[in-house]
Amino acid sequence: MGVDLGDIIKRKKIDIKDLSGRWVAVDAFNTLYQFLSIIRQPDGTPLMDDSGRVTSHLSGILYRITNLVESRAKVVFVFDGEPSHFKSETLDKRSKTRAVAEEKWEKARSEGVDGFKYAQAASRLDSDLISDSKRLLGAMGISVVQAPSEGEAQAAQMALRGDVDMVGSQDYDSLLFGAPLVVRNMTIGGKRKLPKKNVYIDAPPELINLEDELSRLGIDRKQLVEMGMMCGTDYNRGLQRVGPKTALKLIRKHGDLESVLAARNETIENQEEIRELFLHPLVTDDYAVKMGQPCAEEIIAFLCDERNFSRERVEKAVRRFEEALDVEQSTLDRWF
Repeated sequence: MGVDLGDIIKRKKIDIKDLSGRWVAVDAFNTLYQFLSIIRQPDGTPLMDDSGRVTSHLSGILYRITNLVESRAKVVFVFDGEPSHFKSETLDKRSKTRAVAEEKWEKARSEGVDGFKYAQAASRLDSDLISDSKRLLGAMGISVVQAPSEGEAQAAQMALRGDVDMVGSQDYDSLLFGAPLVVRNMTIGGKRKLPKKNVYIDAPPELINLEDELSRLGIDRKQLVEMGMMCGTDYNRGLQRVGPKTALKLIRKHGDLESVLAARNETIENQEEIRELFLHPLVTDDYAVKMGQPCAEEIIAFLCDERNFSRERVEKAVRRFEEALDVEQSTLDRWF
């Protein structure tokens, strides 16, 4: 989940149509986990084909990305590569959390009670799901970028270089990696289910402007990274009883992480290396940002013939997707 800075970061509500003409580098893993978590049957069971293979992620890619393209947003999916060794503790913890959630979900189902929240927490993204996602994106003509390490870091660097306009992710880590603009809630369909309740609330897209937030908070990006480290990131444990509001007070008072740690007589293991992971992440410039032509036959054959999707629904979505691209191309043609 990354660092949680939600208590101090202001988010501007926008309409999905505000993304018209904008390139968004989508944090693929973050978005696929959303699809796996949200797109489920009422009892929490993910969508599956006749062979028991999970298809929630494929449904999300087809239908929700089609909605985005109809709003004339342009997307490129950025996939994670090899995680830093500093992240191993976090990954182990997440794996154990999912295992516990899966046990609780099975228990809830056997007792006939609502276990939806446990089902969501048990979501897993394995190599087969990733491969299927890339296959569908390719058939839709959507560029896929393989990051050497963190997808969010790669997406942020693409935005900093001006190759895309913003990063699409739920996590605030994108800001620590330097993404100038971050859009949240872009692919969740405008609604979010409240934990422990069978109630959905509005969750419109939200835009965060990094420069504006740094100016409002009176800090620079390095200090923001150090605040994240105080709270705890995927790479390190945070300081005792320090959340984002306290971290902001500490950085304003002492100026930098080293001074904060000295004043509190505390340490953060590997602090210099972890700070560098955010400020100078491992990225690649070997990528393409473009929207290609979809292959309707390939999409339909994959989803309908292999994954048992409704042919009528898929064909309708493909037509919508193709028509949206045709409108976009017609608009561009008028300029040349």
